[in-house]
Amino acid sequence: MRILLLTYGTEGDTRPLAALGHALRQAGHEARLLADASALGSAQALGLPCDALAGDIRGAIAAEGAMRAITRNLSALTRRHTGDWLAQAIDAGRGCDAVVVSGLAAFAGLSAAEALGVPAIGAMLIPISPTAAFPSPFLPLAPPRAFNAASHRLFGQLSWRLFRGATNRARRAAGLPPRRRLWTDHPMLYGISPSLVPPPADWPGNAHVCGQWIPPLAATYTPDADLLAFLDAGEPPVYVGFGSMAGFDDARLVEAVVGAVGGRRALFHPGWSGIDATRLPGNFHPVGHVPHDWLLPRTALAIHHGGSGTTHSACRAGIPSVIVPFAGDQFFWNARLRQAGVMRHALRGGTITAARLSEAIDFARGEGARRHAALLGARMQREHGCEAAVALVERYATA
Repeated sequence: MRILLLTYGTEGDTRPLAALGHALRQAGHEARLLADASALGSAQALGLPCDALAGDIRGAIAAEGAMRAITRNLSALTRRHTGDWLAQAIDAGRGCDAVVVSGLAAFAGLSAAEALGVPAIGAMLIPISPTAAFPSPFLPLAPPRAFNAASHRLFGQLSWRLFRGATNRARRAAGLPPRRRLWTDHPMLYGISPSLVPPPADWPGNAHVCGQWIPPLAATYTPDADLLAFLDAGEPPVYVGFGSMAGFDDARLVEAVVGAVGGRRALFHPGWSGIDATRLPGNFHPVGHVPHDWLLPRTALAIHHGGSGTTHSACRAGIPSVIVPFAGDQFFWNARLRQAGVMRHALRGGTITAARLSEAIDFARGEGARRHAALLGARMQREHGCEAAVALVERYATA
């Protein structure tokens, strides 16, 4: 089979789709990934055929230097490039058997599948199928439980209202009729762990929790000598990294992290934050991109923003997390780890202090959090997310 994978998001959003595309190729299929240029590193390292979509997500996230502007900037980017994404997907997908759609490009991908006359398969890292089990991960505040399912439908309708105009302009340019309603009937595959999000009983039969989609990069990774020397020089360090987050009060965050970590050994990954690692004390060792499944098992705990990928990787490594969430689904994963006993504190990136972060680190270093994290990691290591997803893609592409 030939499968086109289409997503638009950060590297953390794109890396799991690259892992799925690589797994499809390992299973004997052809696969190609379309995503933002700055997020294609994992696909290129895996040898997965890939092309850059129009747009610049890193620039959109960093613009204006304010976290509150990110949603507005990404929405504008999506509306501006939906037509480009649809045209690129149709061109790249000619002769394919299915289109796997994800991220901000989902509506363009669903329209491309329609234009190509092939099945569309959703692939997400955040649970968006309506359920009464938990509220929409994108709501800033959790509603009463009776409104959980409605919160998912509300988010879906708000998203559709925001992007409907751009989607229908793109569809018209592609010769497709206007779309009046949100897509709801296509299968959904979730690259998330059933140990963190057990499949809700009220989900439809075509919504599947597969397990984390992990690119097999650790086996071929060669660490630099400085990193190995640091790891060998003492006890396992604290990992600190905030992924693709940018536009937050980095002075506040740096002050909180430095004050809370104190004299402990720490690895610091600046990601897209723009934080100058030279401002950190000597016990912080700066590190570039290192496969999480290689690095995190060598650490004592991880302080991070709570993106789906980093959260899953830390849990799979069997180490406690301290999530400092800023936006979107990060608060949802914070809540999931608190429910799992790995965390206790509900932190917020916008108001973080050294005292609050220090309390959370103390809890994470305690016997209870470490025991819960180890048990969670042992369960997740028995999950085979890519294998499950490949079987489902094969099933739905030939239905």
